[in-house]
Amino acid sequence: MWLPRAAVLATLLLAAAPLRAEPAPPNGLVYVLNSGEANILVLDAATREEVRRIPVLREVHHLSLTPDGKRLMVGDSGANEMLFIDPKTGEMLSREALSNPYHLGFSPDGKTLVITSLRRDQVDLYAWDGSKLALSTRLRLPDMPSHIAFSPDSKLAFITLQGTNDITAIELATGKTAWNLKVGPQPAGIIWHEGKLLVGIMGSDHVAVVNPDTQQIERRVKVGRGAHALFPGPARDGKPGLLYVTSRVDSRITVLDPATLDTVRVLDVPGGPDCVTFDPTGRMWVTQRWLGRIALVDPETGVVASQHVGRSPHGILFEPTGAVTPVAMGPALPVAAMPLVPSPQAAGPAEAIPASTGGVAEDERPPTPPPAGRRLFTPRSQR
Repeated sequence: MWLPRAAVLATLLLAAAPLRAEPAPPNGLVYVLNSGEANILVLDAATREEVRRIPVLREVHHLSLTPDGKRLMVGDSGANEMLFIDPKTGEMLSREALSNPYHLGFSPDGKTLVITSLRRDQVDLYAWDGSKLALSTRLRLPDMPSHIAFSPDSKLAFITLQGTNDITAIELATGKTAWNLKVGPQPAGIIWHEGKLLVGIMGSDHVAVVNPDTQQIERRVKVGRGAHALFPGPARDGKPGLLYVTSRVDSRITVLDPATLDTVRVLDVPGGPDCVTFDPTGRMWVTQRWLGRIALVDPETGVVASQHVGRSPHGILFEPTGAVTPVAMGPALPVAAMPLVPSPQAAGPAEAIPASTGGVAEDERPPTPPPAGRRLFTPRSQR
């Protein structure tokens, strides 16, 4: 049988490829919050097979480990309930009535839990003594408080307000608002990074870099339409890891240099990539919001393997349950391969751009940019 020269060459190269040491599939569980299907899917990280599916009452979106790592807290915003789960087994430990827990996060000192209520325009501050929660302050913060970040000294919490295009700083000791700043249409994800606040501007295509001392926007880093959430990658040689920014409209993840915020690479991940978690091998587990799937992404090669999990998966978390050891493996055989997309900014500094007037929907349907000047929201019952 005659074979084209290219096919013969490819076969010889594959056969001659040496075995390489790659990390074994990690021992752990992956928690996927199916916000449109009222359940929490628990996967075996090594096999990607379902371990259990935990039913919930209404609509789970975000999750957080307690400071000691012994309990996983999942907010069921539609049911006004907080779920407490054993992260090592997936066993339900307890349920507690709480007002509309959409997003949640602990201050760095582990003493305060902040919960945002997207539907009720409120932010709750809870004191945490290591075993139970006690509501200390409730703030009315219109419109649509969403994501949370903290100052390293645990003095301030920063909240994005999708409806007013602001971020607001809250003093955790007093429960009072310290300052507000307009940052762009529909701000979503926010993190503290090297003394700055990085904010995903979901109604546009960039990350706003905010100086919290001067309350000024210092630059805008273009990443892609529907810039949503930001995730620090694993540390490298004791230094901060790369930054990963999900863009749900352009369906990609932009990788930023942590020192310069220049674009390192762009990863194509279809279906509205939303939340990200990393396993010990450095791979990313990403919820594909519009497709009802999750993607397992190699951040170095751009190889993507995807599988169905449920409707509108949102929050996701990898929880290790054992050691990871390297083994000799042959060439990888991905479920689906997607090449890296060259970034037009990779060779230079981040571009300063004006804010767009387009909008992005926050539900499970893939949004389309509306006409200029029009902000597109979905009914609060669907968020």
